Amino acid sequence: MTQPLVTDLKGVGARVAERLAQLGLFKQSDLLFHLPLRYEDKTQITPLSAVRAGTWAQVEGVVIHQSIRYARSRMLVATLADDTGQILLRYFRFYPSQQRQLQEGARVRCFGEVRLTNSGLEMAHPQTQTVSGSGLALSDHLTAIYPTTQGVSQALITRLVDQVLERLLRGELDLPDYLLDLEAPRATGHGGVNSLQEALLSIHRPKRLDGIQALLEGKHPAVERLVREELLAHHLTVTRQNAARAQHAAPILSDQAPTTSDYLTRFRAGLGFAPTTAQERVIRELADDMGQSKPMRRLLQGDVGSGKTVVAGAALLMAAGATKQGAIIAPTELLAEQHHRTLTQWFEPLGVEVVWLSGKVTGRARTRALERIAEGASVVVGTHAVFQDPVAFKHLALVVVDEQHRFGVHQRLALANKGRRDNDCPHQLVMTATPIPRTLAMTAYAGLDVSVIDVLPPGRQPVTTVAMSQVRREEVIERLSAVLAEGRQAYWVCPLIEESEVLEAEAAETRAEELTKALPQFQVALIHGRMKAQEKQDIMARFLSGEIQLLVATTVIEVGVDVPNASLMMIENAERMGLSQLHQLRGRVGRGQNQSACVLLYKAPLGEMAKQRLQVMRETTDGFVIAEKDLELRGPGEVLGTRQTGLMRFRIAELSRDAHLLEDLPNWANKLSPQAQAGLIDRWVGQAEAYIEV
Repeated sequence: MTQPLVTDLKGVGARVAERLAQLGLFKQSDLLFHLPLRYEDKTQITPLSAVRAGTWAQVEGVVIHQSIRYARSRMLVATLADDTGQILLRYFRFYPSQQRQLQEGARVRCFGEVRLTNSGLEMAHPQTQTVSGSGLALSDHLTAIYPTTQGVSQALITRLVDQVLERLLRGELDLPDYLLDLEAPRATGHGGVNSLQEALLSIHRPKRLDGIQALLEGKHPAVERLVREELLAHHLTVTRQNAARAQHAAPILSDQAPTTSDYLTRFRAGLGFAPTTAQERVIRELADDMGQSKPMRRLLQGDVGSGKTVVAGAALLMAAGATKQGAIIAPTELLAEQHHRTLTQWFEPLGVEVVWLSGKVTGRARTRALERIAEGASVVVGTHAVFQDPVAFKHLALVVVDEQHRFGVHQRLALANKGRRDNDCPHQLVMTATPIPRTLAMTAYAGLDVSVIDVLPPGRQPVTTVAMSQVRREEVIERLSAVLAEGRQAYWVCPLIEESEVLEAEAAETRAEELTKALPQFQVALIHGRMKAQEKQDIMARFLSGEIQLLVATTVIEVGVDVPNASLMMIENAERMGLSQLHQLRGRVGRGQNQSACVLLYKAPLGEMAKQRLQVMRETTDGFVIAEKDLELRGPGEVLGTRQTGLMRFRIAELSRDAHLLEDLPNWANKLSPQAQAGLIDRWVGQAEAYIEV
C-alpha cells in the first residue's frame, strides 16, 4: 500500500513540502519517526511563590501593570500576579498585538525559563496565551519540541505531527507493526511497550512520569522499539544486497597459476624483508577469495605502518598473473604518488607494467596512459581521475581503494562499473588505516568480509606521546632544535582552526615563518592544501631526501607520507581534533629505527572531551582501542567522516548506545515474512538502499 505524502496534510503546500524534505520528511509516516529533541511540561500550573530561578515553569495570573521602557531599545515589561506572588515578563522585541494581549487586567498563562535579575524573578519572551472566562484546559501530556529547519516553525511541525498521530489513532493511517510478534527482549525499568502505536504515543505524547530522561537518552523501551526496527531494516538491506551481488561472477585469479606463483615468489624475494605473519595470513585470505568465481568484497584494516601496501601488491600480482588488470586508487596525489613509486619499484623487475594516471597527467602523457590502460596494462595507479569516462580498461579484474572512506559512493560505483562485463564484475579490496570499531563493522561494513593486519613489522619503534600547553612553545622548540641537530627530521602540524582552507594555510605560513627565524641553522619548508600538486610533490621529495629538516604542514600529510628519518611530530591545537586523526598524524613518525615522540600542544583550559582524548593518546598506541574510544566520544557519523555517503545514516539508532541490539538482528530477520522485510526496508531505508556501501 502506498504511503500518503505530507502534501496531503493541512497546511502543507509545495514550498513547505520542499522544506520538510530537508528534514527527510516525505511521507506522513516519516513525521512519526521524527523524534523530539526535548520536552516542555505544560501539564500543571506552578504558583508564583513556588517558581525557582534556573527552571522552566508554566504560570498563570492577572497582568497588574504594563509599561514600555527604554534602554538600548524599546522593551515591553509587564507584571503578572496570582494569589501567591508576582513575576516580571520582559519582551525585548514586541508587536502591538502582544501589547494588547498584556493590557492591565488581562488573565494570561505563560511558559518560559525563570531568571533572577536585579528586578527579581522574571521571564524573557515567554510563550503566552490569553485565558478566557471558561479557562484553558491543561495538557495531559508533555509537549514535544522537534528539530526544525528554516521555513518550518516549531508550531507547524507540531501541528503536522498531531495530524498524523490523530490519523493513526483513528485507524486512517496504515502503519503495520512488523515486530509485534517477535517477542524481542524489552529494556527494564520503564514498563513494557507492546506495540508500535504505543511506542509512538509514549515518544510524542509522554506523561509526566514516563521516564523523560530515558526517552531523551534513547534508553526508554519506546525508543528502543524504533531503534530495533531501524537496525533490522539496515540488516535486511545489506542481506538483500549481498544476495544480489552473489548472482554476479568474477574472474578467477588463482595464486597457484604458474605465472602468478612465479610473480609472488620473486616479489617476496625482492622486498628486502620478510612479510609478517599477519600480512601472509591476509594474502592467503585474498587468494582464497579471488580464486573463486564470485566477486570478493573485503575490507582490509591495518594500523598506520602495518604494511597494507605489501598485501595490496600481492593481490595486484594475482590479477597480472592471470593477464587481467588491477587498479589501485588513493584520495590524494601524495598518497597515490607514493603507491606509484613503491609498486613501480617492486613490479618493474618482474616485467609487470605500472601506469600512472591523475588529474595532473595531461597532454601526450595522458593520451599514452589512456592507450596503455585500454590495451591491457597490468596495474593502474591513480586518484579520482581513474573514475572518469575517458578511462577504459581492457579487462579490469581487481579494484583496490585505499583510505576508502574519503571517496563518495558514486565514485566507488563508477570504478566498479568500469570492470563490468555482462554478469561479471571485478573483485574489490578496500583498505583503511583508521581501525573500525566492531559495532561499526557489524553495520556500516556488514556487506564486506574483514581482514585485519594486527602485527606491526619488526623494528617499528613505539611512539612516546606527551601533551603540553602552548605556553611552553619555547621549550618545545628547544627540544626540536636538539632533535634536528642529531640529524633527524620533524613535522610541525597546524590543523584546521576554522572551516576555511585559506585561514588554515595562513596559520601554517605564519608558523613556518616563526620557526624559520627560531631555527636559522635548519632548512624549514611549508606544505598545505592550497599549493599546486607539483609544488607539494617537490617539497615532499626534498623532505624525503633529507634536504629539508623541518616540515610545517596542515593535515594534508595525515596519510601516505613515509619518511623513516622523521622522529618527532608536533601537533598544534590538538584539543580540537578527533582521536582517529591524531592517531593518523602520530603514525607519520616511528617508521624508522629511531625512538620517536609526538607532542600534543593544546590551548588551556581544556573541555572534558578534549581531556579524555589527550589522555587516551598518552595511554595507548593501539588503533583499535583508540577507534572504540573515538566512537564513544564522537558517535559514528563523526568517526566515519562526512564523505561516507555510502553508509547508512541512522535516523534514530546510535551504534555506540545500541550495540547490544546488533547480535539479535539475524534471529529477528529470520522470523519476518518477505512482506514484512520489504515493508521495514521501505519505511527506514527507502531510496537510500541503492547507495549503501557498494
